[in-house]
Amino acid sequence: MQTVTPEARKAPRPRADALRNRERIVTAAREMFVEFGPDVPLDEIARRAGVGNATVYRNFPDRDALVREVVCSVINRTMAAAELALTQTGDAFEALERFVHTAADERISALCPMVQSAFDQNHPDLEASRERCEGLVGAIMDRAKAAGQLRSDVDVGDVMIAAAQLSRPPAGTGCDIADRYVHRHLQLFLDGLRAPARSVLPGAALTMEDLRQA
Repeated sequence: MQTVTPEARKAPRPRADALRNRERIVTAAREMFVEFGPDVPLDEIARRAGVGNATVYRNFPDRDALVREVVCSVINRTMAAAELALTQTGDAFEALERFVHTAADERISALCPMVQSAFDQNHPDLEASRERCEGLVGAIMDRAKAAGQLRSDVDVGDVMIAAAQLSRPPAGTGCDIADRYVHRHLQLFLDGLRAPARSVLPGAALTMEDLRQA
């Protein structure tokens, strides 16, 4: 008698309302991490998201998991903005500008230090998002250099660290004047990246490897 091997069941797809709740949690967490820092109570995040505490813990078993999701989602949205600009216009420097300004709006400069100081920064999800981001920015910068738009003596690390320093204040701190002028100052920085260069930069271009070893 021949036995029939049952087909492997596919994992059920999350319901639409479950996906919406997860996104609401991530959005609320991002807002509150920026406003109050990484130690904001998860119960408060649940309240702002309009869900129960159990829903938060069902999606994110601990704070580390929620912070990772927030940071990865912010990185992914920032990359998507740059990719969209490149698709729409084909202009590499415009894509770089979109990346920098979107990074400021998403408060990457406030969120990423949380991972570096308090959480597992070597988690595979975070490493994958960072590698994709670095690869995208590097490719855009190479394309802009090849087109004669971007000065040749800068690297990805220069863009990343300057964008972080010129962006809004760290998480949990408020500074209205910095918020009002962040995009103005970022644009001044971006204009300084344009070719032809008007001055010789001291030191060497800063790579991502330099940043990791710092």
